[in-house]
Amino acid sequence: MRLPGLKFVLAACLLSAAAGGSFVPGQARAQQQAASSQAGSDTSTAEDNNGQDLTRPQDLFQLRYLYQTALGSGISRGSVRTVTTYSEILRMDKEFDLGPEWKWALRGDLPFTERNPLTADNPAGNFLQGIGDADVQATVIHQFDARWAAGAGVRIIAPTGDDNLTSGKWQAQPVVGARYSLPELSDGSYFEPVVRYAVSFAGDPSKRDISNLQFAPMFNVALPDHWFVTFYPTPDIRLNYGDAITGQTGRLFLPLDFMVGRSVGKALTISAEFGVPIIRDYPVYNFKSLARLNFRF
Repeated sequence: MRLPGLKFVLAACLLSAAAGGSFVPGQARAQQQAASSQAGSDTSTAEDNNGQDLTRPQDLFQLRYLYQTALGSGISRGSVRTVTTYSEILRMDKEFDLGPEWKWALRGDLPFTERNPLTADNPAGNFLQGIGDADVQATVIHQFDARWAAGAGVRIIAPTGDDNLTSGKWQAQPVVGARYSLPELSDGSYFEPVVRYAVSFAGDPSKRDISNLQFAPMFNVALPDHWFVTFYPTPDIRLNYGDAITGQTGRLFLPLDFMVGRSVGKALTISAEFGVPIIRDYPVYNFKSLARLNFRF
């Protein structure tokens, strides 16, 4: 998927979001608003849930379209070049009720990737296509009260992708997060720090070992008419304690990362995320854009 295609997807998402409200009949919209006002701050309606909240799982099917540039090895020893990645990622979530105030959530991701690494198997740096590394995640969530909720789980990444497209390593990523709702700001707003630690434990011994802390101080602001903006929706802040990567001069990667989107009706949420580095001592990416389409069922 080339960049023009991604631009088309992003434009279609935003145009659909902007137009979506006009196709909701006034009576239905009034009913939705009444239902939202009746819901407590601890149980925001499905329309207000953009799918990134670790503590509020959904029955969800998601399509993601990623465009990302990053540093890669150049032709001569020690040189670097820009590597471009395009990915279409399928995601499925399922929640299970474990009783009062407890939930269990399962998630799986399957990426289809195209990128242009410069390797011994690809000396011309052509674009290669294939399946990326699939992952599954299980999380247990507890709702403490109207404001506080927390979740903890583990994500397992399998080296299902081609050697030139993925890490070649099995990874475990323990994850924890806690949400503090902010209804005084707006219904559906919250602050939710999420922390993961990625560590490789098996796979190709010739590949780089992975050991890095991943952090997202997620801050979601619910806006009128089901719009929202989220700062740090994914754990892109990184501290690397594993093997060095191309272009690394330190441990820290600190980006500016934000997402804007809108819920359209009860079943669809669309959004676009953008990330650019502020500190790139550990160079995760040069630029990232990510379009999401969430289908709730």
